[in-house]
Amino acid sequence: MRNSKLFWRINESIRAPKLRVVGADGKQVGVLSLSDALAKSKKEGLDLIEIAPNANPPVAKIANFGKFRYQEEKKIKRELKKAKATELKEIRFSPFIAENDFSVRFERVKEFLKEKNKVKIVVVFKGKQMGSKPFGYEILKKILKDLGETIAVDMEPKFIGRHLIMIISPTVKVKRIEKEDAKTKN
Repeated sequence: MRNSKLFWRINESIRAPKLRVVGADGKQVGVLSLSDALAKSKKEGLDLIEIAPNANPPVAKIANFGKFRYQEEKKIKRELKKAKATELKEIRFSPFIAENDFSVRFERVKEFLKEKNKVKIVVVFKGKQMGSKPFGYEILKKILKDLGETIAVDMEPKFIGRHLIMIISPTVKVKRIEKEDAKTKN
């Protein structure tokens, strides 16, 4: 993996006159001048790598550059594996939906939220139903009330053509509820 965003100044390419130096063992050496830090890294047979150029003073680490770069790339790969792209799932309702149909679709919404997906809730109006817009808003209010504080509303209910659309996503509290459920089962 060659990532062009990964760039560190090493040895003579470091520009700062003073650096906070971290030794090869990970312990702080202190604030040294650039020449002293370079001499210390050369003495140990390692490179001087600027790891935090925006700090005051900039932070540099004494390490083998090849090994340092390899570990940083490995860290980024690990983080990318953990990061899951959230998907946008869509559930459609009608303004005059039967209670059983509503409950089945509502359970589906809860499943999507548990999987940490965003959910686009669409109330579809057909024909003369456009005259009954308040019923669509009532369905969305009922969904919000039933889900409580486990969700965040990303897009407030809005009419686009014949569709009343609202987008919701799970919050951190969903994780807490799942943990509490697991504790009560054990």
